[in-house]
Amino acid sequence: MTTTAQAMRAYRGPAVLSGGFRPFFLLATSWGAVVVPIWVACLHLNGGLVGGVDGRTWHIHEMLFGFLAGIIAGFLLTAIPNWTGRLPVTGARLGWLVALWIAGRVASFAPPSVLASVVDSSFLIVFAAVVWREVLAGRNFRNLPVCMMLSLLALANILYHLAGLAPGAEVIAQRLAMAMGVGLISLIGGRIIPSFTQNWFSSQAIGPGPISYNRFDRAVLFGTGISLALWVVWPYAAVAGVLLLACGVAHLVRLSRWRGWKAWREPLVWILHVGYLWLAVGLGLLGASVMAPAAVTSSAGVHAVTAGAVGVMTLAVMTRASLGHTGRAREADLPTLLIYLAVLGAAVVRVASPFAQGFSTPLLVLSAVLWSLAFGGFAVAYGPMLTRPRGR
Repeated sequence: MTTTAQAMRAYRGPAVLSGGFRPFFLLATSWGAVVVPIWVACLHLNGGLVGGVDGRTWHIHEMLFGFLAGIIAGFLLTAIPNWTGRLPVTGARLGWLVALWIAGRVASFAPPSVLASVVDSSFLIVFAAVVWREVLAGRNFRNLPVCMMLSLLALANILYHLAGLAPGAEVIAQRLAMAMGVGLISLIGGRIIPSFTQNWFSSQAIGPGPISYNRFDRAVLFGTGISLALWVVWPYAAVAGVLLLACGVAHLVRLSRWRGWKAWREPLVWILHVGYLWLAVGLGLLGASVMAPAAVTSSAGVHAVTAGAVGVMTLAVMTRASLGHTGRAREADLPTLLIYLAVLGAAVVRVASPFAQGFSTPLLVLSAVLWSLAFGGFAVAYGPMLTRPRGR
């Protein structure tokens, strides 16, 4: 039995605070389901403003530093105890972290101010400190890159709030946050996807399995880090475009080494591979938008990464983790399959919309509806198991 499972069984407080995945998965998906419709609505109402700022800017911030940060918190608070052997953050300590995250979402509706900025920035700063403490105390030095990426995500949020003092900081913050999302998917996805795939292959007597982590994987991760760093600070440079394109191809090769096509019968496995495929496509489109901006809009690459890789991978991980850590069989039922299809549809439509002249607005609305159905559907279907004791 894992450290997390042991601690959850020994915990005697409210079930929703017995594991980080419970409140954060539920709240972050609920928030993600409403952020996009709010932005779409503000395009036609209130002069396009939310909380006194441009609705598009608000939408980007809340998707990166609200929705995504919440899901990362839920995942890491659940995974780190198994990495370090230390007890998980539960009960009142977890409740305070959740309260900080909620306070940031409330602050996003307030007019820009020092207080609102401090409140919103606090969650990622405190959470990064918690993760550093757990990883260092557990001497789990293998995961120091995770700590560093989380710290950079917190820094990106601070940069976002400094836009009034430093013009351009907001855009750099957005790229940096996206880069950290890509980095976490590349690093952690590269561990869990082949591992979960091999587990299923073994249960089905399927072989050969995924190729084990080796120098090629290290090279892909190193190249991805270099290309993303260049894109963050020098986004229109030809070298950044070339490297992003090359990384897209490299991630495709990496994905093929995991032989995910053999898992077509198991949605909980193939959805992980499809999410990683979106990562490769997103990096390729970002590179293409740098090399040929007249033919490929940067919006296509951005949304292939965010709506595609982030959207699909987060749902893939959350459904699997929620089932396993609440004592249920890791099997995809009909609601889970519908959730997967909805988020895939949302990503395809959103990436296609910039290329469909004259239909971009209807496609944007359709993508928003599908996105909300996916994440709202997760909150409805998985909410009961996340708020009840294990096995109930």
